[in-house]
Amino acid sequence: MGGALLVPGSLAIISASFPPDQRGRAIGTWSGFSAITTAIGPVLGGWLVEHVSWRAVFFINVPLAAAVLAISFWHVPESRDKGETGSLDWPGAVLATIGLGGLVYGLIESSRVGFGNAGVLSSLLTGVVALAVFLFNETKARNPMLPLRLFRSRNFAGANLLTLLLYAALGGSLFFLTLNLIQVQGYSATAAGAAFLPFVLIMFGLSRWSGGLVDRFGARLPLLIGPLIAAAGFAMFTLPGQGANYWSSFFPAVIVLGLGMAVSVAPLTTTVMGSVKEEQSGVASGINNSVSRTAGLLAIAVFGVILLHTFSSHFGQRLANIAIPEELRQSLYQQRVKLAGLELPANLNSDTRRQLQQAVAESFISGYRLIMFIAACLAVGSAASTWLMIGKKKER
Repeated sequence: MGGALLVPGSLAIISASFPPDQRGRAIGTWSGFSAITTAIGPVLGGWLVEHVSWRAVFFINVPLAAAVLAISFWHVPESRDKGETGSLDWPGAVLATIGLGGLVYGLIESSRVGFGNAGVLSSLLTGVVALAVFLFNETKARNPMLPLRLFRSRNFAGANLLTLLLYAALGGSLFFLTLNLIQVQGYSATAAGAAFLPFVLIMFGLSRWSGGLVDRFGARLPLLIGPLIAAAGFAMFTLPGQGANYWSSFFPAVIVLGLGMAVSVAPLTTTVMGSVKEEQSGVASGINNSVSRTAGLLAIAVFGVILLHTFSSHFGQRLANIAIPEELRQSLYQQRVKLAGLELPANLNSDTRRQLQQAVAESFISGYRLIMFIAACLAVGSAASTWLMIGKKKER
């Protein structure tokens, strides 16, 4: 709830504080600082988990929240739409929460019990129905949380479609990349967080420059090139196998993906904010941030289903070729929902343990490569949305 109140407001403040000819660089700076904090978080969090406690990961946010409050009270002027007097769209908020929650819960549980389970089916059906009713409610509500009229703007609609596809690729792929680094490649939590540092440093270093490109040339060109570079980065993540060297395998992919996202993020945000009136900037920012968060959430759930099915198929085939008792084979296969985190018995001989560990790793990598390929396709699709929907000039 706190994040939902904070993030849209930050971009609305920028729109209210900077003239249009400076807004691209301002949003680029915002994107850069967002990136640098995203980088520090996993590294610091991993270090705290390893050397202090998992509780420290949550405690560290308390002084950060205090700093935000102090800055808000003393340095942020108030800005609002003086013509807006209606009540909040509580029915829309409840329906959206139930709808997205039902879909995500159903997708996650399907990995454990299958799509034929009554609880999974009812959860998915509830989610679909709630979202349908939500859209109907938004057409009738006096002050809808999702004003559908904003999507009449091709730039706004295209930018949000690009956000949906690109952030689904990013959120889903990075989640399972972390599992690969820790469970398959053997990285510590700190090292896995540090593996993303080049990505974030590129984002931080180039975001302001990328925002300036919008002021000079418009958003269409970077929003065509950036997602295609990101697609190449996702594709490069399909190459490393078990025991791959970071600097020759993961590092180049992180660099290319970081470059693609750096070229994309500031122009994307600028396009969203520039396609609506200034007094609607808070709503536009909220919608775009909701789309990006929802995209990542749904992608993790969907990618998880894809990865589990691929892992299960390959793992079953590899288990059949290893000389172990049938009871052990069935016990290991029943743990497949844990993916590369499944537990091997302690009394195995070294050769059998090595074969099983290799079977687990190779099965995980098979599914991981598939979802990285899907992520690359989503990124290409996001570039296509730019080509088809986002104009060369700003809408007035």
